Amino acid sequence: MPASATKPLRVAVLADSDTRWKWGTLTAKRVAPRDIRLDGYLLRGRATPTARQLGEVGVRADSLREVTAAGFLRAMREEPYDVLVLALVGGGVQAMLHGLRRVWEDRPDRPVVVTGYVGVVYEKLTDGLLLRHGADLVLANSRQDAERFRAVYEGVGADAGAVTEVALPFLGGEPHTGEHEPCTVVFAAQPSVPETRTDRTYLLDRLVRHARLHPEREVLLKLRSRPGEHTTHIEELPYQKLARGLDLPDNLRLVYGHMGEVLDRTDLLVTVSSTAALEALHRRVPTAVLTDLGVREALGNHHFTGSGCLASWDQLDAGHRPVADPLWLTRQGVAADGSYATAFDTARARIADLLDAPGGLPPLAPYYTPVTAPGYLPGVLARHHLAPDGTPLPGAPAAGREPGPVRRIVRRTARGAYRHGVQRVAPVIRRMGEL
Repeated sequence: MPASATKPLRVAVLADSDTRWKWGTLTAKRVAPRDIRLDGYLLRGRATPTARQLGEVGVRADSLREVTAAGFLRAMREEPYDVLVLALVGGGVQAMLHGLRRVWEDRPDRPVVVTGYVGVVYEKLTDGLLLRHGADLVLANSRQDAERFRAVYEGVGADAGAVTEVALPFLGGEPHTGEHEPCTVVFAAQPSVPETRTDRTYLLDRLVRHARLHPEREVLLKLRSRPGEHTTHIEELPYQKLARGLDLPDNLRLVYGHMGEVLDRTDLLVTVSSTAALEALHRRVPTAVLTDLGVREALGNHHFTGSGCLASWDQLDAGHRPVADPLWLTRQGVAADGSYATAFDTARARIADLLDAPGGLPPLAPYYTPVTAPGYLPGVLARHHLAPDGTPLPGAPAAGREPGPVRRIVRRTARGAYRHGVQRVAPVIRRMGEL
């Protein structure tokens, strides 16, 4: 049945981390053809965001609750949504696609399903794309990504029609027009890049050195999470811990908060490969992608080859300001030229057409099935307590009720133990292995 032309669309977002929650909600608001009512679902797991993280992200929903995979599938069976955004890691998307295919098998009026990537796609391109295949729209954040996505799908004989070019949904803010007083240099930290203590200590030492060399500047270390919290990626060695005991100069501060607000006062953004670089470039803020540790796929900074942004701390200490290449920016969807206002038009039009499709939408059809990937798909689904046919496995976490106080305490304790293991035990074991 065609959607009403005036009634707000009912939109659901399922996310598994703070970063993906931000991407999913902002994407939903940008691609919806008209006003929406947005219900948020947080998939229960190691990276389920805390209340502080949700507040820092700065996006809101009309309702928000934590769910298991089985609980979410039950809600999708019972609730009449128009659009669903899956803001999950690839395996989570694939599991939900199979689970949703099952719960909607008798529903021709199922929601339009949208998925994509939070930021730069620099690893596991084929694996991640095939795990996302089957959604009605697979969003590509740039022209370059759209071309790569279609090439992967066509290369394995999968339908590439779902690939839709957009831009990163969290770009915005006022453009940088001149240096602030004092000049502000921001280093955008990442949870998992670089990985080793040696490399992270090196970057912190260089940031301290830059602050000492330029006492007239304000130098900020922008942190992603507080110790004990998890983001999309695991952080074993938080910079907060590495900075303990150091004699930090007065003009160097560790800061949290919304990245957009930090960029409001930034004159030079420095990072290894954070998506914050794209946010800064969109605002025309001078941006440096560090080469000190090499330009390598493992760091993700290889994505910025050709950008004009690659630089070392030695160059920055000497006063260098990178100048981004405009052609590179255009292909990366940064839209510093003002085209951002129309970047989501195609996605909105496609969703509107799907909502008005006569007779509703066909069943979801992922590339991976028990026929095409019998040795891979069952394991992907089992991690979310789903059988190969998409139904919840016996013993799956309770779906229909909120956990009692004892279960909540046990869950918090388990998460705390996991994070302790990641941030304290794992580094010790790794160092012992290097002896």
